[in-house]
Amino acid sequence: MLVHHNLRSFIKQLKKEKEIVEIKTETDPYLEIPEIHRRVIDEQGPALLFTNVKGSKTPVVTNLFGTPRRVDMAFGPKPEAFVKQAVSAMDTLVPPTPKAMWQEKSLFKQLMRMGMKNLPKSKSPVRQIETESFSMQDLPALTTWHHDSNPFVTLPLVYTEHPDENEHNLGMYRIEIKEPKKTGMHWQIHKGGGFHHHVAEQKNEPLPVTLFVGGPPALIVSAIAPLPEAVPELLFGSLLLDDKLPMTEVPDHPHRLLAEAEFAFGGEVPPHIREPEGPFGDHYGYYSLAHDFPVFQVRKMWRRKDAIYPATIVGKPRQEDYFIGEYLQRLMSPIFPVVMNGVKDLWTYGETGFHSLAGAVVRESYYKEGLAHALRIMGEGQLTLTKFLMVTDKTVELAHFKELMEAVLERFQPERDLLILNDTSMDTLDYTGRKFNVGSKAIMTGLGEPKRELSREYTGGGIPGITKVNAFCGGCLVLSGTTYEEDEHFASHLLETAKEQLSDWQMVFLTDDADIAQSQSTFLWTAFTRFDPSYDLYAEADILRNNIRYKGPIIIDARMKPFYPDEVKPHPDIVKKVDDKWKKYRIKI
Repeated sequence: MLVHHNLRSFIKQLKKEKEIVEIKTETDPYLEIPEIHRRVIDEQGPALLFTNVKGSKTPVVTNLFGTPRRVDMAFGPKPEAFVKQAVSAMDTLVPPTPKAMWQEKSLFKQLMRMGMKNLPKSKSPVRQIETESFSMQDLPALTTWHHDSNPFVTLPLVYTEHPDENEHNLGMYRIEIKEPKKTGMHWQIHKGGGFHHHVAEQKNEPLPVTLFVGGPPALIVSAIAPLPEAVPELLFGSLLLDDKLPMTEVPDHPHRLLAEAEFAFGGEVPPHIREPEGPFGDHYGYYSLAHDFPVFQVRKMWRRKDAIYPATIVGKPRQEDYFIGEYLQRLMSPIFPVVMNGVKDLWTYGETGFHSLAGAVVRESYYKEGLAHALRIMGEGQLTLTKFLMVTDKTVELAHFKELMEAVLERFQPERDLLILNDTSMDTLDYTGRKFNVGSKAIMTGLGEPKRELSREYTGGGIPGITKVNAFCGGCLVLSGTTYEEDEHFASHLLETAKEQLSDWQMVFLTDDADIAQSQSTFLWTAFTRFDPSYDLYAEADILRNNIRYKGPIIIDARMKPFYPDEVKPHPDIVKKVDDKWKKYRIKI
């Protein structure tokens, strides 16, 4: 299996495997390239190399990871095998003995290959051109949706170091190109680069930053992996690379450069400066709105002579990030039981933007042990931003959400198995909480032996205000009819007037179109990105001292609300433009 030390090695393999198409027709990075990309990824089509980009001499490559096959081509089986071997070896190596260490000698050999190595300028392609005379606006950065405020770098590798401690962070934080040498820096509340900037601001110091574009595909995955804070992303990238990561030292810059990057930009994020950033059509499938974020003052550029600009497009799932996320979950799933003892399996759902919904299989060896494990999950790294967590002790295939939901609903007792955590931090891109970075979370458990047989067909008759009724799975019903604009309190009214008709169903989703129940992808995206538990979950409840005891059915108002950001949709003019030019692109899907 090939190991790709740079972007062009991967492109070469894609060409050999007929997994990439070169588009020689002139294409515009403003909306046109993104529209082509979206159509191709919807059909599970090839990667795209645009060699005639309007306004730029730099080629653009997109959709590198847009199918499971290409993800496997990029990384091969070794990383997954290594993680499984490392986890299984823990029992053998604790305590360590010479015999045990000899048995795991292949593991130690691979560990010895991890790390960084220094290369001279002559062997570092990123240093072929070095200049302070450049403009970020010359990059063929894409404008992916027509309400985006500017072009954005969508596959940035942002490198920072802690001002006081010997640790680094490589993260993927979107970069809005504002001026020739100034960009936005979208550090969200739970990101490592933002933590470094916070420390620098407390010291009233600028934070040095290096922005890389391109390089080994392994670093793209490392930058978005939900690693524990103590795990360095460059070391993790070296693991995926199965080799030491080539770096190069440059004069008058505090960071080493990735020797095989396509571009590198050095500069700083000054303290106490915030400027509007966004809107931007993001991976939740909606626009994230304009908010104040730090800025990146760019001082210097390094680049290859024949640099290629990699980009991706985000939007309504499934996009390219979905397939990367699926790979990361496969890769890291053996680690969960080690890091969180009692958590047997864990899955976050890319169809919901990952943070909106997670499911877990946990151990239940005593009364409500599963809740303890659920709380542990909600306190781990980026999982702290999970909005809705469903937990069972029954072994199910979590990626098949219906299996999880039915296992939970068979066992769910609303008076004891629903916990709502009010007034918590939320994912920056989730606006359902009505306030930026603030919302609520919910944990639903279904533990022990089944308590009921689930209903699978609705037979309760007509409901005033409801025009369509569909079952998503056993125990879960989807309704549509009265819109939020027509009656914002309709979900509460439904609970009062249709409780008996809905009594056989444990969860009822009120949506704008009940036909979303026909597919997992559509159901998850629509239902779980359009409600906040503390605002939009309705159930009868008694309060016994400080104990809230809910009664079924649980009704969730997942209708679009007028104060939510708009769903991203292609501009009709761009749709027509791409329709008219489609044959010229010569893309076979």
